[in-house]
Parts: sequence; structure tokens; C-alpha cells
Amino acid sequence: MRITLIGSGNVATHLGAALKNAGHQIVQVYSRNADSAALLAYHLKGEAISSWADINPDTDLFVISIKDDAIEEVASSLAAHQMPIVHTSGATSLATLQKYTTKAGVFYPLQTFSKSKEVNFKTVPMCIEASNEDLENLLKQLASTISNSVYTVSSEQRKILHLAAVFACNFPNYLYHASQQLLAQHQLDFNLLRPLILETADKVQQHLPAAVQTGPAVRNDQKTMTAHLTLLNGNEEQTTIYNLLSQAIIKMGEGQPTVK
Repeated sequence: MRITLIGSGNVATHLGAALKNAGHQIVQVYSRNADSAALLAYHLKGEAISSWADINPDTDLFVISIKDDAIEEVASSLAAHQMPIVHTSGATSLATLQKYTTKAGVFYPLQTFSKSKEVNFKTVPMCIEASNEDLENLLKQLASTISNSVYTVSSEQRKILHLAAVFACNFPNYLYHASQQLLAQHQLDFNLLRPLILETADKVQQHLPAAVQTGPAVRNDQKTMTAHLTLLNGNEEQTTIYNLLSQAIIKMGEGQPTVK
């Protein structure tokens, strides 16, 4: 399939590489930043452009992979070419594209991406939605060339999925950062926590989270929790987070088997 990528950020970089490696042709890479477009287009063997006037209409699919608040503006610019348009957003509805085209779809990879770290795209769930059956089948076929997990997910379901992903990914990563800062204040290496983080993530591959919750809060160990709060030494933000999460874990743990 001939594909035009709109965007050159983390998602566009990984998705573009997966599509190219699966045998698809990246016709063009558009970005307002000409240097970013050039760098990604070089790796994907496509043409770099930074002006809508340079869009090549000889493509099978436009893939918009940019900030959510710019998707609608871009869709309006591409609509005149009368080719299918999809976006990769978890939080933007299909209806945003349907304002401008009857060939609208969503091609959402459920994963966290950083340019500096490779991802095995075959393990990335691809969430598909389309304005008509033909396009849905086309997107399913395309997704199956890069991923072993393809799902049809409505806009409303995808919004919940995106919210759940924030709880499962973005918030824990912030807590890793808070842990790293706390260790650094006491001349301790973050590497000490990395095996613990991996083991915690590994457990929920086989069990539901509540069944493998550990720590003082699930045991309602008030003595230890009070000692922890003392160690935070009046840091208001960390104290608030510690109290809020501890109370939520205590509530979750009521009636659950305790894992020490």
C-alpha cells in the first residue's frame, strides 16, 4: 500500500518504520518542521515535504499522526484529495474526520513510544475504526501486516482505553520519576529499583493487579506508612500522593488476599 505520513513524532516514527518493514511504500512524510520531515523520510525512503502544496495525491492512505488539537485542521487540508484519511489518536473521535470525508478511519497503536527505544510492533495492539465496512476491512488488513493483535474499537471505547492507558503507563512513569528523585536526594542509584519495576510489570502479565498488590497499604500497616510520611520530610506533593494512593490501596485490599 502507498501511504503518506502526516507527522514526524514518536508515533509516526515507529509506525512508519513498521509499515515500511512490512513492505508498504511511504510516499511522503509531512511535517511543519522541514528538518524533522527530512530525517524521517530519509529512513523511510519517502519524500519529505513541509507544505500542503507539495502533497502528492497519488497515495492510498493519509495517516495523520500529530497532536490531537491539530488533527481537524489537517483533515480539512487533505479532504480535497478524496483519499482515505485516518488518525492515530487515542482520544480523538472518528467524527472529527467525518466532518471532512466519508472515507474516515482510526489506526490507533496502543503503546508508549520514544524515538530512542525500539518497539516490537508485532506485539502492539492496533485499534481500528472506520466510517464504512470497506475501509474497516482495508485497515484491518493493513494492521495485520504490522501487528498480531488487531481490534475493532469504537470512538467511545477508545476514549476509555486511552484513559486506562494513562493510569497504566503515564502515571506509573511519573511515580518512577518521583522514586528516582527521592533516591537521588539520598545518594542512592535508581538502578536499585529497576528489577523491582520489571517484576511488578511481569506479575500483571499473568494475574489481575489486585491479586498481586503488595506493600504496607494493602496490609494496612499504619506504623510503616507513618514512618514513610516522616521520611518525606514535609514534601507536600509527595505526601499528598502517598496518602491518596495508600488509602486507595487499603480500600482495594479490603476482602482481597494479602500478598507479602
